[in-house]
Amino acid sequence: MDPVPALEEPLKNTLGAATAKVMAEHLGLHTVGDLLHHYPRRYEERGQLTHLADLPMDEHVTVVAQVADARLHTFASAKAPRGKGQRLEVTITDGSGRLQLVFFGHGVHKPHKDLLPGTRALFAGKVSVFNRRLQLAHPAYELLRGEEVTETVDSWAGALIPMYPATAKLESWKIAKAVQTVLLSAQEAVDPLPDSLREGRGLATLPEALLKIHRPHTKADIESARDRLKWDEAFVLQVALARRRHADAQLPAVARRPAPEGLLTTFDARLPFTLTDGQRKVSKEIFDDLATEHPMHRLLQGEVGSGKTMVALRAMLAVVDAGGQAAMLAPTEVLAQQHHRSVTEMMGELAEGGMLGGAEHATKVVLLTGSMGAAGRRQALLDLVTGEAGIVIGTHALIEDKVQFHDLGLVVVDEQHRFGVEQRDALRGKGKQPPHLLVMTATPIPRTVAMTVFGDLETSVLDQLPAGRSPIASHVVPAADKPHFLARTWERVREEVENGHQAYVVCPRIGDEEDDPKKPGRKSPEDEAEKRPPLAVLAVADQLAKGPLQGLKVEVLHGRMHPDDKDAVMRRFAAGETHVLVATTVIEVGVNVPNATAMVIMDADRFGVSQLHQLRGRVGRGSAAGLCLLVTEMPEASAARQRLNAVAATLDGFELSRIDLEQRREGDVLGQAQSGARTSLRMLAVIDDEEIIAEARQEAAAVVAADPDLKSLPGLRTALDALLDEEREQYLDKG
Repeated sequence: MDPVPALEEPLKNTLGAATAKVMAEHLGLHTVGDLLHHYPRRYEERGQLTHLADLPMDEHVTVVAQVADARLHTFASAKAPRGKGQRLEVTITDGSGRLQLVFFGHGVHKPHKDLLPGTRALFAGKVSVFNRRLQLAHPAYELLRGEEVTETVDSWAGALIPMYPATAKLESWKIAKAVQTVLLSAQEAVDPLPDSLREGRGLATLPEALLKIHRPHTKADIESARDRLKWDEAFVLQVALARRRHADAQLPAVARRPAPEGLLTTFDARLPFTLTDGQRKVSKEIFDDLATEHPMHRLLQGEVGSGKTMVALRAMLAVVDAGGQAAMLAPTEVLAQQHHRSVTEMMGELAEGGMLGGAEHATKVVLLTGSMGAAGRRQALLDLVTGEAGIVIGTHALIEDKVQFHDLGLVVVDEQHRFGVEQRDALRGKGKQPPHLLVMTATPIPRTVAMTVFGDLETSVLDQLPAGRSPIASHVVPAADKPHFLARTWERVREEVENGHQAYVVCPRIGDEEDDPKKPGRKSPEDEAEKRPPLAVLAVADQLAKGPLQGLKVEVLHGRMHPDDKDAVMRRFAAGETHVLVATTVIEVGVNVPNATAMVIMDADRFGVSQLHQLRGRVGRGSAAGLCLLVTEMPEASAARQRLNAVAATLDGFELSRIDLEQRREGDVLGQAQSGARTSLRMLAVIDDEEIIAEARQEAAAVVAADPDLKSLPGLRTALDALLDEEREQYLDKG
């Protein structure tokens, strides 16, 4: 049996089962190689202190600071009724700010002895707010001086202390010690970069970079290591994408050219408005692709309301004209029904093929969702297999085995980030030859992210809004600081309704969830500092209907309702029968009610920047101005408030997507937002490293063109296999 390569050695063999288990469960690290690629987030200089003023809420942080004072309080509680409860409050400082640490009960004795004023230490814990002040409850700590800690200081021989992304179960300094244990194995790391590329760009070898990133002696060491490791990430990812583009370019497809004077020409002639220049330009790019004999792979990104659906519909009509069928895949039933309604309305009698009163060039537009009745479903399936229906709009139901097409020529995927590889390939597999693919997203994506995440797709951008769209005013409502602002919010909603308009209220949660097994039954005093659960649709709707919005017609909409009920609620809202719709983010994409002018987003800090921008795009869709109010209880200085201020300050989705990226971890860029999931971007900052990504894309294209199977680059093949574990493969294929 061959010995296991050093970097594939399971961590339990080197660190012991208990530590390995915590690393696997909380950080997703399983092998020596995983740990070596878990890089420090930053470095502390022994003589310097971090900025307590910049601490992020709700994150596990490690800080170096000095104890300013420590006080022991006694109090009475259920567990200690005679005033024997103990609470130790320690104030630490770093020159930029102060932070309170609290310890309770029996946990006070050791810190009371250790943390004397003047003591310097590393502290690690989760930042929470208590009495409107930032605090760490029961932080772990490691002293940085005194006789008993000489070995601690020795274990950080350099002047730079690496600070690792850590968790409550595993502090930064424990990770540092584990890295120290396996660091020798870095010598055996196989280099994925071709020698010519590495030498041509003067980059360090991989073993050298790993050594320098974990144990730098100087800041120059850190820079040199980062330069090298960024190249690894950018290059390996771009090679994966280049191989996909190469494979796709080998596939055959049927060229689809619209018939002159056919369905598309008739449709265009009937349009009551002129297309924007952007819509014309993007349509031309799509029609040129459709006319070629290998499959189009195009990403269409456009601001909320920039008219993407119109562009997609014209592409579908062109394919129907050319004798093929087009399928549009939507992520939710609400959205599929909405698309079906708007497409049939836009087409009018052109959507009544085979029916009395249908136009000469008409085709049939069918809807297919999981919750349809048996008879309607049978008819839809029959229309698809005979070719009677030129256009089908549906949800995942389109992908089932029973669904067969006469001649599928184009697949349009709406809000692509919600679909995985199997779903897309299953749908593409229903064509006699691979159909053309158009992917749409309303989340604007900066150029480098498009190159990184959707590198296998050509990109078209719609950045002009159609005429007649109204501006949206956005404001942050600080509910905790200024409760009267919240009262005014509901008055504003009433005013909109009195003026004949409607409003949305969005909440993060439904409110009929089962009791969460992770929630402890009893809360200790330090748990009280944790945030309350997010506001829920059912509770908020009830409070509004009985309170500030009494007398208005308030309805709820959320993902767990029966599809018929959802559709009925949406129809009543669209018809203006409902004044206020209290909903979850099911309304985030595609819902189009021009008469809805106001949106109140509760607990807005619990949503991402792009999601807030998406939600806001549901108002201001008619001729009346839109209003979006972002309600939050977060303190003025918090990062969450700054994020909301940024959203309120601009309507430019591309600007917001940059802000979003700068504030989030880079890992989220590749879709792995779940904590602990492995991400291939640990070092590369998609916004800052634009040049590296663009150069890596060129280098990767050249390497793949010369050697598609990478036969001459075994190190690169190994790195690709590691990158394209299942999650990764799936994500790349979502593009």
